[in-house]
Amino acid sequence: MTEILIVKCLSDNYAYIYSNKNGDAFVVDPSEAGPVIDVLNKHRLNLKFILNTHHHFDHVGGNFELKEKYKCKIVGSKKDFERIPGIDIQVSEGDIWSFDEHNAQIIEIPGHTTGHIAFYFESLKLVFTGDTLFSLGCGRLFEGSPEMMWKSLTKLRDLPDETKIYCGHEYTLSNGNFISSIYPSDEIESKIDRLKSLDKQNMPSIPSTIGDEKRLNIFLKADDEDLINSLGLTGKSPEEVFGHIRNLKDSF
Repeated sequence: MTEILIVKCLSDNYAYIYSNKNGDAFVVDPSEAGPVIDVLNKHRLNLKFILNTHHHFDHVGGNFELKEKYKCKIVGSKKDFERIPGIDIQVSEGDIWSFDEHNAQIIEIPGHTTGHIAFYFESLKLVFTGDTLFSLGCGRLFEGSPEMMWKSLTKLRDLPDETKIYCGHEYTLSNGNFISSIYPSDEIESKIDRLKSLDKQNMPSIPSTIGDEKRLNIFLKADDEDLINSLGLTGKSPEEVFGHIRNLKDSF
């Protein structure tokens, strides 16, 4: 069974650690080094690689300290080689990055940033999505357009339903409340109840799955006729619908 160690960082960030049977590990998006080092020490792991989904400081802030301590290599987008601190290995759409027998397909998913990538491990049935796809949400459009982000989200939506999603932040309850405010359903209310229970226990809502997101995440449903009609956007393109929903979320 695959175990991803979830590392809470800053106020609501997650870094993720995966290790092999020999104790070699990689970490995804370490916003700060301290919590990552604590988990590595607790599990007696040796950090070999840092995977960065994008250049924002709350995803790369721990790069230099971890690289200095463990002499590990940093993997990131070729398009962001000037913005990712300490990058060693540059990857692009369709490239394969390997860790032992596990291969990560690099998927370019711009919108939140122009150089954003995902790491999709088909053999592990999981994807690291950074700040493009959240559980019940998606990232703000800091550098891209609605058209760019919608295309990126549909790439992720096309992954197998059982694929686990490990995203950059614990925003799920807030995202659920937003969905309930504009597209209420019994299913989203039930989900919110479960999220509130997790929140009270200080437990992560991550991982989600592609299948769950396809059912509930309205940012993945901008081409759904029922949603389009309910929002009074009949005749609008998916890109226009997505942009409308994103604007509503920005002011929620």
